[in-house]
Amino acid sequence: MKITAIAAATLAVLAAGPAASADQTLRVADSFPVGHYISESLLKPFMAEVAEKTGTEFEYFPAQQLGKAKDMLNIAQTGVADIAYVAPAYISDKLPIATVGELPEDYTSPCEGTAAFWEIAKPGGALDKAEFQPLGVRALMVLLLAPNQLFLSKELTGLDSFAGLKIRTSGGVKENLITKLGAVPVQMAAPEIRTSLDRGTIDGALLPHSSVPPYDLVPLLKSATEGVNLASFVVTYMISDAAWNKLSPEMQAVLTEAGENATREACKSIDRLDGEDKAKIAAGGVEFVSLSAEDAAKLKAMTLAVSDEWAAEQDGFGRPGAEILAAFRAALAK
Repeated sequence: MKITAIAAATLAVLAAGPAASADQTLRVADSFPVGHYISESLLKPFMAEVAEKTGTEFEYFPAQQLGKAKDMLNIAQTGVADIAYVAPAYISDKLPIATVGELPEDYTSPCEGTAAFWEIAKPGGALDKAEFQPLGVRALMVLLLAPNQLFLSKELTGLDSFAGLKIRTSGGVKENLITKLGAVPVQMAAPEIRTSLDRGTIDGALLPHSSVPPYDLVPLLKSATEGVNLASFVVTYMISDAAWNKLSPEMQAVLTEAGENATREACKSIDRLDGEDKAKIAAGGVEFVSLSAEDAAKLKAMTLAVSDEWAAEQDGFGRPGAEILAAFRAALAK
């Protein structure tokens, strides 16, 4: 197998024209740094399986070499790359209802969420028909990260602990949830969290376990929620219909199977990593707190309201928000 990370300037790549024949070489792009756990868990196994079964070579452009994360949908649509990482959160104006996978629904493991989201996002699924097909793309594989938890620089005793606190979020539905908790949402990039905690600009952050150690946040934290779903993050790798239709039926079948396998196995890796990182955080002195039955019931009512309000907002824009949310919930219930 040949997988090359080509450090070429974007203009040079664009000047070269559309991607080469997919029967010989597939060009793949994402925004993750080399060695990132998402590309290692999801993309690399996919490429390895396809290469082993077909002899296909891949030209892999990580670390925003072909464009920023918000540009990846266009990169796939225009043929600059055959396959590209697309995160609905970064382009919610283009993929608004695909953010259904980020809602704080009733699951606590990445495999539960990933399986349900794949059910609606894969070709022929409700989300695919409603949003991906009209854009001329199809999802090859998806991943929902582990549910976010609330990490605080203060002691956590219950839901009332959040009143008035300034909590970092990445935006979207997470802001609505933080507001319902009586806290103040503060949107900022992840690399800014540590400095903001240290200065007291924020009192906590909404993050999955695996995002805490890389930013060295543990020394600044005292407590965190445990076993709840406070929203997630959707990862997809997509191929345009134009690129897909150039492939032979045999090649399409291999890509489909490899995408299914990568989707199923990557969530297991993410789940394992999430558990390992939670243990590291606890070993660093952060106390994980389980909510009382009363507070858990209150939180569930809040999270359901966040999802229902999201659906109503989408419906208000003429999008099938309630329909897609119902499909996602039905998939979660299987």
